[in-house]
Amino acid sequence: MQYPEWIWHNGAIKLWADATTHVMAHALHYGSSVFEGIRSYRTPQGPAIFRLSDHVRRLFASAKIHEIGIPFSADALERACHAVLAKNGLDAAYLRPIAFRGLGGFGLSAETPVDVAVGAWSWGTYLGEGVLETGIDACVSSWQRFAPNTIPAGAKAGGNYLSGQLVAREARRLGFGEGIALASTGLLSEGAGENVFLVFDGALHTPPSSAALLDGITRHSLVTLARTDGIEVVERDLPREYLYLCDELFMCGTAAEITPIRSVDGRQVGAGKPGPVTRRLQALFFGLFDGGTPDRHGWLQPLSPPPSP
Repeated sequence: MQYPEWIWHNGAIKLWADATTHVMAHALHYGSSVFEGIRSYRTPQGPAIFRLSDHVRRLFASAKIHEIGIPFSADALERACHAVLAKNGLDAAYLRPIAFRGLGGFGLSAETPVDVAVGAWSWGTYLGEGVLETGIDACVSSWQRFAPNTIPAGAKAGGNYLSGQLVAREARRLGFGEGIALASTGLLSEGAGENVFLVFDGALHTPPSSAALLDGITRHSLVTLARTDGIEVVERDLPREYLYLCDELFMCGTAAEITPIRSVDGRQVGAGKPGPVTRRLQALFFGLFDGGTPDRHGWLQPLSPPPSP
């Protein structure tokens, strides 16, 4: 891993190596962190950050759920995202804002300082080179998502991703590209770190937010783009076997973008390759960045130039 030179940490740009925290920080022991994953893209008008304000808004929503008081405004964190990209000379990149309980008391409910950082680095295709074109082989994990009223799935919290790690590591160990988790009901939830869409007869079907999943911003973007394009979208409970019976299947997320799934548990999905609806949504989504799709919703925030020396 090649790390960038600069990071934003607690209000200032500093060297990556200097952004440290104590090994006894609360978040390290109890998972008390909230974070976001954001991408910037090259566009014909220059680099732009995709749905930055929406991501920062969700960061504050996750913090509210977990009573983590972020000591910076949303506007300050948006500026931090611009600053760290500019300082590192990045245009197409991945951004990671994070807020976490730092060093303080040692109990579960201890009051501690809240540290905030924003990192940015170049990150290609999350699930492997070429998978956006060819698709991946997935499996249904033996690990289920948490039940309602246990851990809030609607918060993008660090502790939640212990579940995703189990799902992803099991899938890799078994030779699959990614795992898909069921909810405690036994119905379809989401991937290890991605939302899931199925296609039946040209219509998109996806589990509802009540299915122990994170209501992803990429998920919302695709629903919006699909409906604008005349593609029917249905949010409903889905049983596991529908993964084997659908015409097309794909995962989506900031890191994964739109990754087709060509088989599940060794059963071929549809034609065993990305289908026409998946391809159409990829074209609409990536068209936002190459100029092929109008940005009707103001989702692209042009990168601010670095400050004058």
